[in-house]
Amino acid sequence: MYTTELTKTAKIENLEDPELLEAFEARVAADEFIEPNDWMPEAYRRTLTRQISQHAHSEIVGMLPEGNWISRAPSLRRKAILLAKVQDEAGHGLYLYCAAETLGTSREEMILALHSGKAKYSTIFNYPTLTWADIGAIGWLVDGAAIMNQVPLQRTSYGPYARAMVRICKEESFHQRQGYEIMIALANGTAQQKRMAQDALNRWWWPSLMMFGPPDDNSPNTAQSMRWRIKRETNDELRQKFVDISVPQAEFLGLTVPDPDLKWNEAKDEGRGGYDFGAVDWEEFYAVVRGEGPVAKERMKARRDAWDDGAWVRDAAAAYEAKRQQRLAA
Repeated sequence: MYTTELTKTAKIENLEDPELLEAFEARVAADEFIEPNDWMPEAYRRTLTRQISQHAHSEIVGMLPEGNWISRAPSLRRKAILLAKVQDEAGHGLYLYCAAETLGTSREEMILALHSGKAKYSTIFNYPTLTWADIGAIGWLVDGAAIMNQVPLQRTSYGPYARAMVRICKEESFHQRQGYEIMIALANGTAQQKRMAQDALNRWWWPSLMMFGPPDDNSPNTAQSMRWRIKRETNDELRQKFVDISVPQAEFLGLTVPDPDLKWNEAKDEGRGGYDFGAVDWEEFYAVVRGEGPVAKERMKARRDAWDDGAWVRDAAAAYEAKRQQRLAA
């Protein structure tokens, strides 16, 4: 699969104007931003559209597992914080859909691709939130993994995407702290609360590692995305950083990472040290990508229902804009 994707890309590039392609590659190599009106290879445009729209879909679908707990949060303070976080995620989706639209694909097209199953979103959101501790684990681990992925995207080669990520990363950092603060409260609470925190860590640890995508040697898009500087670090590099940061955080909480193969390796990463960790269950990952996650059908039904229920709002806004344009033309 990896070789096939590279072959397709090479064939497409061979059809591009060689002078334009050379100039484009030089600009990317010089760390210049590519802007919407600049010439770009069609493969670059398609790669970005896929990545940014998938990112936007993930932000919107990601509202569902946490929105489910707004009315059940244990205090008014927790409700207000969680409500603000869910609103932030909606804003992130808006920024990203706007960035993707600059590449020539409408928001309606992107959303219809999601609803038809053609477009994907992060597999992490196809797992259920069973207890309040899951909201803490999502903030700590899922948003922590998202930050690890997204901070390098502030330097991605496509200008609108990079600029959208600046604000998103700032807000995601608050989300991660909010989740970790919940985990601290639970880990230092009653024995039952600490067990609940440990159970959430057990269930969310491995799906969080999957968020970085498949291993580099089985990732069809990583090499090209690195070359075009859409990505700045590989899936495996980011996953390693996440593990190295998260394990000491778990130890501070007094919780155990659910990986019997986890151990410190002093010689790892050129002598700076790092954690060796067990094998990720990639069969589970690909099953969830195919829509076989525990609540995948529920998530998609919720998104389709929301789109259908909001049709009258879109129709009213379109009618208002048409009337406004008529008045301006009169």
